Amino acid sequence: MRKPRILWVDDEIDLLRAHIIFLENKEYEVETANNGLDAVEKVKNQFFDIIFLDENMPGMTGLETLNRLKTFSPNIPVVMITKSEEENIMDEAIGSKIADYLIKPVNPKQILLTLKKNIDQKRLVTQQTTSAYQMQFSQIGMRLNDRLSFDEWLEIYKMLVFWEIELGSSEDAAMDQVLVMQKDDANKAFFKFIKENYLEWLNKDRGERPILSHDVFQHAVFPLLDAGEKVFVLVIDNLRFDQWRTISPVFEEYYRIESDELYLSILPTATMYARNAMFSGLLPSEIEKFYPDLWEDDDNEGNKNPHEEQLLRKQMERHRRKEKVWFEKISGVRRDRQIAESLKNILDNDLSVMVFNFVDMISHARTEMDMIRELANDENAYRSLTLSWFNHSSLLELIRSLASHNIRLVVTTDHGAIRVDNAVKVIGDRETNTNLRYKLGRNLNYKSKHVFEVRDPRLAYLPSRNVSTSYIFAHNSDFFAYPNNYNYYANYYKDTFQHGGISLEEMIVPLITLVPKG
Repeated sequence: MRKPRILWVDDEIDLLRAHIIFLENKEYEVETANNGLDAVEKVKNQFFDIIFLDENMPGMTGLETLNRLKTFSPNIPVVMITKSEEENIMDEAIGSKIADYLIKPVNPKQILLTLKKNIDQKRLVTQQTTSAYQMQFSQIGMRLNDRLSFDEWLEIYKMLVFWEIELGSSEDAAMDQVLVMQKDDANKAFFKFIKENYLEWLNKDRGERPILSHDVFQHAVFPLLDAGEKVFVLVIDNLRFDQWRTISPVFEEYYRIESDELYLSILPTATMYARNAMFSGLLPSEIEKFYPDLWEDDDNEGNKNPHEEQLLRKQMERHRRKEKVWFEKISGVRRDRQIAESLKNILDNDLSVMVFNFVDMISHARTEMDMIRELANDENAYRSLTLSWFNHSSLLELIRSLASHNIRLVVTTDHGAIRVDNAVKVIGDRETNTNLRYKLGRNLNYKSKHVFEVRDPRLAYLPSRNVSTSYIFAHNSDFFAYPNNYNYYANYYKDTFQHGGISLEEMIVPLITLVPKG
């Protein structure tokens, strides 16, 4: 194994011999220089893991040397060591992106701690993360065999997402695979839990079951309006809980999280059903019954939910709410540039709702474009791509502005998505829908052990096209494929993100209430 290499630059380097011997005994390789020019030449011609740099040297000062080093080796961590405690020197050094700052006289333990923080950190974090997950692995596994309540399932899912993000930043690929297998086991158990409870929940009052899609506004939004708050509801289509965890620190620069909840997306976990239910405050068959002109009977891909604003206004009317409402849907880059113009409308209304489709667009683009699939080649990269989009979107500019105007914020989604890898054969007629995670139609032919089947759509509060319509939902990482061209479609859609079925990732989604800081 290669020893970490240190360059120590000090005009009194001979006085540091004891420190150097200490580091060499700790398996570090130490190279020295007694002035800035020699240090620059050494860094040009050799590789170093870290540089210790004296600030007060004759000739080229430490800060001048630092600036020279950063021009051609910007990523080498540099630790500034100085006798001075003057604030302006510290500010200048920190502004030059030093890794650490030590005041003379330094002792060996300080030096060792700095090395561990800056060049051993990733290895140490990986070791600690792996060890901690190994300890919880068996505990999670045992709990999956219990009869869990919905709140306990939320706890399990939060733990799995926590470890997924933690291990995603480590270098232990073996433990990544262990976690993937444990999530697979969790989704199998969750599928059984949903089959046993879902239809019963639909007939219970709100306090006796999980929060569902059609409860979102009554549960999280209307109470804020009752308190006299101006509220902005941001619906990010297809936002998974792990993606929210990834972007939430950016929100927390401007907002404090007041309520960090998860709710259960209805089946099918698809935009037409879940989002219409959210805005209307009704389940799909109820929408079709009470507002037939606002329910589109075509649930194939491409439907854009054209009546969401009308459904929201209908829900407000049913609850006798008189607040002024503004609604906007953002799709594509061209509209993204216009988000900042929305601020005036938000300030002029009591309730403002914005639907943002960019994350869903990433998901679909990943299926259709090899370049996007390469950029988001695994779960960790998918989260990273979401964060990169958010950090550079004008949506973030809007969030900053809302915080400065003391606007309350609710962030949520309609459903999540799961990465699929196992094709399951299903046969249907021409009217069968195209979604890969659920099917509805007449005379569907399939192996029942692979699906959650609803032969009577009325039991699931789902519309029925005719008396023989049934629904089936895929579980875990399965997706439906027809026997015709089966191998082509099985390979084309393998390793893509899909939604509509039953999994923790699709059904358990964020419902976050935030308060502006200050």
